Amino acid sequence: MYVSPDLTDSEYAAGHALDALASHRDVVRDQALHLAVSMRSFRSEKVSAFVKAVLDCDTTGARAMLKQFSARYPMALTRNLTHAKRWIREHARGSERFGLVASSQAQRLKPHAIDVRVDIDPVHWFLNDATDTRSSYYLEDAATEFQIQGLELDWICMTWDADLRRHEGEWRHHSFSGTKWKRILAADRQQYLLNAYRVLLTRARQGMVIFVPHGDAADPTRDAGFYDETFEYLSQMGIEQL
Repeated sequence: MYVSPDLTDSEYAAGHALDALASHRDVVRDQALHLAVSMRSFRSEKVSAFVKAVLDCDTTGARAMLKQFSARYPMALTRNLTHAKRWIREHARGSERFGLVASSQAQRLKPHAIDVRVDIDPVHWFLNDATDTRSSYYLEDAATEFQIQGLELDWICMTWDADLRRHEGEWRHHSFSGTKWKRILAADRQQYLLNAYRVLLTRARQGMVIFVPHGDAADPTRDAGFYDETFEYLSQMGIEQL
């Protein structure tokens, strides 16, 4: 049995399993299996490394990585969904495909007309042309990590809700149940949510815009404090603000 070194990265949470396998006489660690021996583009590798640094709270590493690819892979950050949609339409050329994505736990984007509880039809969303309201081109229906995992678009509008939020310099993980957000405390579920955002943030081949809402003081489920620190954290990476 050959073990790829990629599995030692923190997001795979495979450390204990690998330790248990290490002493087995039939297990060999093979560097040639590392996924950095890539089937993806150089640009995609850099974007993936940037996203990993962001989610690992490595601000310095994320800033340095962004500088390496920003000239060839535009990124923008905004608190206005209309501006985000305009940006993505202005950047897409010819038949390049674009679309909205959101976490499956992002249940308080409904005031922005994004309801992740409504399943998209992947065939229509990924394949139909810009004249079809069901297609990704309309920027109305958001694909979640379940629908887009393993697939890519040219341009992505990433919509960031309060399920994964910054609080006092670290990530806080939440799920929405009934009428309020509830903290996710189980380590495996926290990792699952981080991995959902990892998938969503690495689906664009050409570039990406990230939308973080302002929140609403009149809505306790969308308190501005749920979003502000996340936006400030992302802005510290050097992403262009709209």
